[in-house]
Amino acid sequence: MSSPHRILVAMGTRPEVIKLAPLVGALRARPDRFQTVVCATAQHRQMLDQALEVFDLEPDVDLDLMAPGQDIFDVTARVLLAMRPVLAEHQPDVVIVQGDTTTAFTVALAAFYARRKVAHVEAGLRSFDKFQPFPEEINRVLASSLTDFHFPPTQGSRANLLKAGYPEKDVLVTGNTVIDALYQSLPRARALGGIAGLTLDPSRRLVLVTGHRRENFGPGVASMCEALADLVRRREDLEIVYPVHLNPNVRGPVHERLGALARMHLIEPLSYLPFLWLMDRAYLLLTDSGGVQEEGPALGKPVLVMREVTERPEAVEVGAAALVGTDRERIVESVERLLDDPAHYRSMATAGSPYGDGKACQRIVEFLEKRLAQPS
Repeated sequence: MSSPHRILVAMGTRPEVIKLAPLVGALRARPDRFQTVVCATAQHRQMLDQALEVFDLEPDVDLDLMAPGQDIFDVTARVLLAMRPVLAEHQPDVVIVQGDTTTAFTVALAAFYARRKVAHVEAGLRSFDKFQPFPEEINRVLASSLTDFHFPPTQGSRANLLKAGYPEKDVLVTGNTVIDALYQSLPRARALGGIAGLTLDPSRRLVLVTGHRRENFGPGVASMCEALADLVRRREDLEIVYPVHLNPNVRGPVHERLGALARMHLIEPLSYLPFLWLMDRAYLLLTDSGGVQEEGPALGKPVLVMREVTERPEAVEVGAAALVGTDRERIVESVERLLDDPAHYRSMATAGSPYGDGKACQRIVEFLEKRLAQPS
């Protein structure tokens, strides 16, 4: 039998761990076929470590690159230089990256420089606006140009790749690996029964908020906060939980504008299982993040997306999500309609998930096994 194929899986942020940990598990379940090395760049140290602990995943290589005051110039340069000796030592047959982070793009670039094949999980997402989201849209476009094996989660993302000229034989629709992670983790999340230090009123409906996109810094965050303040002042029947991102461009304005309000729970960023418990407990989700747009429909939770455009249009198309931007009145109106119109709520909550069946990792492993067995 031939020796196992060498696979290097790179991750730098909490979402990358969540979406890649099930794939690492699926690869390591086949030690006869794959020798798997996990490389953490630690683009986001604290939140990365939270996710690694949840999935009991210890990196084989930890570059520990996060530094105070870093920006995307710093991260790009540090990751690129740090990957050179890693690739030289491990000589992977395939380097796997996920999504649209600076880690994903830069590791793909390093792998290209080292003449290593690149596999891109969650490939083909496009907003077609290079500044929304920033820098993620360009990160994923550039990663695609460096990729050998593309794993789009949906038919729409596959169509984007084929339209851009990537060979059909190199493109496989897998579903999104975040659904694999969700289905694997939901029983453990539900078993938590709550979150330490957070007391929720069962008679009130819960709105779970996440907001941290760079393009919303400044006026967007301010408008979002004004909408949330309006909602808790007007609606005695709801309470809001907002795990506030560590970025000072979010943290400062949010605490300043919302910190003194009743029924407004501003909490620290959560590990994956407590956050999954909160999503499952919530009545609706108000977000500008990508993962929540994917997870919410799978949990039967209406998702209101605080962005003007989304690279995940499938949930909007099936009616599980709606774009509301950061306009104060639009957010309030959209939340109140879900609170007051049971038929509208049911239509969103039962629209279903367009992001897969929880078997994305199995499809990726089978594809890699087949393709790597073929002569170069």
